[in-house]
Amino acid sequence: MRVVIVGGTSGIGLGTAARLAAGGAEVFVTGRSEERLEAALKQLGDQASGEVVDARDSGAMRALFERLGTVDHVIITVTGRGGAGPLSSLTGDAITSAVQNKLVPHLLTAQAALAALRPGGSITFVTAASAGAALAGVSVLAAVNGAIEAAVPGLAVELAPIRVNAVSPGVIDTDWWSGLGDEARAAFLEGTAAALPVGRVGTPEDVAVTIEYVVRNSFVTGTVLTVDGGGRLKA
Repeated sequence: MRVVIVGGTSGIGLGTAARLAAGGAEVFVTGRSEERLEAALKQLGDQASGEVVDARDSGAMRALFERLGTVDHVIITVTGRGGAGPLSSLTGDAITSAVQNKLVPHLLTAQAALAALRPGGSITFVTAASAGAALAGVSVLAAVNGAIEAAVPGLAVELAPIRVNAVSPGVIDTDWWSGLGDEARAAFLEGTAAALPVGRVGTPEDVAVTIEYVVRNSFVTGTVLTVDGGGRLKA
């Protein structure tokens, strides 16, 4: 099984790459940082290879898949930190950046991958549970992630027999939260854990297990699976 993980050099992407490689898959990871790519490949070992590429560049993505040839599955974990906060305080640039750093690269990657994906292969988007959350300060993030999730059923029909799914994580302990600063991050994660039915925040491995499921199960398509520790159940 040959899998491409776009955004696979850190966080959920790296955790998924590690899990799939351990299960015998040939894994190819991409990221925008040479330093992170080198560290990821060192961690992943002989089952993995990779390349620095910017998923926002449609030409670069098309060229990448042309070089790779046939692949079985594509997992898209690209994200950005912008777009959080009250709508009244967000600049136009911040809103545009949120769209350009996630929605655009997800769709461009899926488009570029079509020529390389084998029939019966799959595309898996990694979105976020903010798409279905009624929380102040995440409306732009919800819009971006909700747009990707809304595309899944139609793409599953349009691209069949290629399968299309999304995995929608809740609060996961990754570097995504590093912008808060160490103290604020710790307090946020602790408070979130206390409020969740499972009593903890998620790990990249929690999400990787679900991604592996939709990749390997050839009878799953057009589905958005939420991995949020029960966060959606809160009043």
